[in-house]
Amino acid sequence: MLISRRNEGFTLIELMIVVAIIAILAAIAIPQLSAHRNKAYNKAAVSDLKNAAIAQEAYHADNREYTNDIGNLTMNPYNLYVSQGVTMIVASATNSAYLMNAYHSSGNITYVLSGPGGTISP
Repeated sequence: MLISRRNEGFTLIELMIVVAIIAILAAIAIPQLSAHRNKAYNKAAVSDLKNAAIAQEAYHADNREYTNDIGNLTMNPYNLYVSQGVTMIVASATNSAYLMNAYHSSGNITYVLSGPGGTISP
């Protein structure tokens, strides 16, 4: 009487090939994710800089001057919120203009806004 043996499951070679394919896909995906993470950090700095420009304009409407202190913009009634990791600096402010910088500690670009009505540049 012959006893037949069923071959079930995967061989070691098949499992090694699957692991190799997963490793190749991970090697391709991880650098792409890192680049997208830097873009997100940089976008947070840009967004905060735009919000700070709006707060500066509101401050100017109330006080007829722009402020050198970012703390003035974070209080009522302007309520500027600066994202975690973003550093914002008011480099200069006068009665008619201001210059602000923003960067994220994990980003790779420092952005500059010259206002009023200026554009954000890296």
